[in-house]
Amino acid sequence: MATIMCQPRSAGSKSDSLKKAVTSRSTLDLDHGGIKIKPSKMPRSSKSKSSSTKLTTITSNTSLTDDQTSLGSIKTIEKLPSIKAKPFGPRSLKTFRNAKLEEAFISYAQIVFPESNLEPIAIRVRRILATEIDLIGNEGFDLAVAEAEILGTTFLGTGLEEIPAVRAAKLTDLPSHLARLCETRLLSPIEERILFQRMNYLRYLATQRRNALTTENATDWSLKRIETLVRAADWYRDLIVKSNMRLVISIVKKFVNANNVFDDLLSDGIVGLMRAVDKFDYDRGFRFSTYATQVVRRNAYRIVMQKQKERSKITSSIQESGIDVSDEQKEPTMSIQRWDELRGKLGIMLDHLDRREKLIVRARFSLGSHRNVLTLQRLADKLGVSKERVRQLEKRALEKLRGMVVDAALPEIDS
Repeated sequence: MATIMCQPRSAGSKSDSLKKAVTSRSTLDLDHGGIKIKPSKMPRSSKSKSSSTKLTTITSNTSLTDDQTSLGSIKTIEKLPSIKAKPFGPRSLKTFRNAKLEEAFISYAQIVFPESNLEPIAIRVRRILATEIDLIGNEGFDLAVAEAEILGTTFLGTGLEEIPAVRAAKLTDLPSHLARLCETRLLSPIEERILFQRMNYLRYLATQRRNALTTENATDWSLKRIETLVRAADWYRDLIVKSNMRLVISIVKKFVNANNVFDDLLSDGIVGLMRAVDKFDYDRGFRFSTYATQVVRRNAYRIVMQKQKERSKITSSIQESGIDVSDEQKEPTMSIQRWDELRGKLGIMLDHLDRREKLIVRARFSLGSHRNVLTLQRLADKLGVSKERVRQLEKRALEKLRGMVVDAALPEIDS
């Protein structure tokens, strides 16, 4: 039964017609239609409550920022209720066909880009067009069912049942700062394929929209949509990298020697692992660890050989220049009595340092029972901290000793 608003038309003044329009209500039955004409009220629009979208992220026991996310287990968290999934631009610019997937995508875009970008559109377009997006294409990405088969309704996550992360008890063979890098569990073959498939599919979508981007048709939402797709693809890449950190550590530690520091080899190994993630073709049926092992090993071997060549060039240059680098025997600059006096005062000052600072100073300057000078890396392994932390502790201890020397007013050493 359809209802139509109407008012009777009659001759007379305007006030009478308005009065009749308000007071009189006519109902007209049309023949053969069954339609009644009578006044009716429009229904109020009800606000639909959107269900909270679940996003999968990497969490840890410590509270860190997004850029400092620790390598923790894969957990599912609910989106904050204060963030509403409202599109940035026209509703016609949809990225996904599925409504839940589109809502999760918009919510993630609002989390990644909470504020509007004040940079001019033309500059942002040039930057996006100048940035290449590395992806391994697949014929299935062009199919209409690719979105449903690859992503389903989950924007970020593996889509599989969660498996507990590797416990710290299994990482006792590594120092604490390296054990934290290996807390993310290993991926199963199915999960590994899903992550690579989703990462490349999101980059494929970003590339499709990037190729159609021009300065004339670019809007703030169209640019944020491309940047959000790339950021989501990087989320999957980082998850793959974190789950293969033990592989990198086990490879690069075999190349460590007096001329090649572990931290430098580890940094280069991680860069090689990220490059391997971008170049791996999951559709060939091989495990990623097989491919990554060869990439990281070749990268470490290349760095070692490059440093060896540099040292050989420096040595040959010194020899050709006729510079004498042999150790010469020098006479001591102070008496034994003066040396014993300073050594006793140094021992008193070292007692004012804490345990780690005293150990570092003694080991770095071969004092006390330390007959050999220990490197920063060996001290880092012994204390269970990073090499940079050992350097900071050494600097702080030396500053304390200098302050003690000033307060003690020790006489200058005669040259």
